[in-house]
Amino acid sequence: MNGTILQFFHWYHPGKLWNEFIDRAEYLKSLGFTAVWFPPAIKCALGTEGRGYDVYDLYDLGEFDQKGTVSTRYGTKEEYLKAIEKAHEFGMKVYADIVLNHRMGADEKQTITVHQVNDENRNEIVKEAFEAEAMTKFTFPGRNGKYSDFVWDSRCFSGIDKVKTGDEELEGIFKIYNEYGTDWNDSVSHQFGNYDYLMGADVEFRNPYVVEELKRWIKWYIETTKVDGLRMDALKHISTEFLKEWIDYIKSDIDENFFMVGEFWKDNVEKIKDFSEKMDHRICSFDVPLHYNFFQASQEKQSYNLSEILKGTFLDCNPECSVSFVGNHDTQQLQALESTVENWFRPIAYAIILLSENAYPCVFYPDLFGVEYVDKNEQGEDEKIVMPKVEILPRLMQARLELAYGEQINYFDHPNCIAWIRKGDDNHEACVVIISNSKEGYKEMDLGKENAFAKFTDFLGFRKEIVELDYNGKGTFWVNPESVSVWQKK
Repeated sequence: MNGTILQFFHWYHPGKLWNEFIDRAEYLKSLGFTAVWFPPAIKCALGTEGRGYDVYDLYDLGEFDQKGTVSTRYGTKEEYLKAIEKAHEFGMKVYADIVLNHRMGADEKQTITVHQVNDENRNEIVKEAFEAEAMTKFTFPGRNGKYSDFVWDSRCFSGIDKVKTGDEELEGIFKIYNEYGTDWNDSVSHQFGNYDYLMGADVEFRNPYVVEELKRWIKWYIETTKVDGLRMDALKHISTEFLKEWIDYIKSDIDENFFMVGEFWKDNVEKIKDFSEKMDHRICSFDVPLHYNFFQASQEKQSYNLSEILKGTFLDCNPECSVSFVGNHDTQQLQALESTVENWFRPIAYAIILLSENAYPCVFYPDLFGVEYVDKNEQGEDEKIVMPKVEILPRLMQARLELAYGEQINYFDHPNCIAWIRKGDDNHEACVVIISNSKEGYKEMDLGKENAFAKFTDFLGFRKEIVELDYNGKGTFWVNPESVSVWQKK
């Protein structure tokens, strides 16, 4: 079966997600989804307002009264475990979103030594070493030592964004002095000089006690939840040396077939390739360059050269380690990485990732269900955003399930009209996918003599004619303006 992931959340989802999934699981299975990516299930510093990325307690999955709530934004631990069980009941794997990079909402302050760095160049010191108070101690009193009695303190962190000296509160990026050094970890992205620090209390992965605790935690998490894989957040900021050791531990001591995909957010494919090579390809990466190609193509319309849509993408250079997506919770409007693919192009983008031979596609919740939300724009005013669902998406999912098999032969020979053949296999007939980003288009294609005189219809129903091949298996396939058609044997 062609594997397909569903990102079952978006940034503005109102909550109670686990129960919603339980209600929708059977429908999602019928569409052909084989895996679901859930948001972080842990207790947040912001309680039910948190989205899962403001990490407070990794062991609290909606079980303890902490940060003003037992439940997380998405539900209780019991509901989370039931949702995973329901996914497994319908043959879907579950990928858990985890955030290892930082902690927020500390329980106690400590006196620490720090120096302040330039936000734009974290290697440049702008304020020499001084003593200050900071919230760097996590004791998790609501959990009271259940599952783990590990206390996170200043030795577990490399940086912090808020400190206090006397009555003065300072905000910025402050490097914490501890026994593991006064410099940042070097095995991270070198954006901004060094991108070890992202937010909150930044985890010190050179501390061996932290490493051992994170190994204990992931073993507990996988055994408790029975998840089948991980989506790992913010990998630009995490030591690759730690990641290799930690992933090897999972593969050797817990589950050798455990799936992992990481967010290494770079629009330059060479950067993602470098990261993948440093990791010895232990982990897949989201194809950020392909997303930006889709975004650019949707903005430029007919000026965009469709024949280069896969140029400079991770799918093109390392498909085995690539996960393709059209949009996610970070790219939706009013978010920091806003780059929402325009509505007219989203069916085309989904056709590309769902019907290409080597893609492992990830579908985004709003594209399947549609969403509306309100948030502050750059002017500080409330703005209503409407993300309509991609109406043809269920049909494209069905096309992936029934038609997208066998070798792919590309006809990427025109800037406004491209196509490809999927040759089929022992159980599936050949099909043709054709796309236009401009006016009505057509493509003369050769499906081989084995398809002589075969008749084809548009699986998506956009074109009503029948295409009949000649005695050599050649024929002309059509597509509507700014559209996609998937031609199947009649």
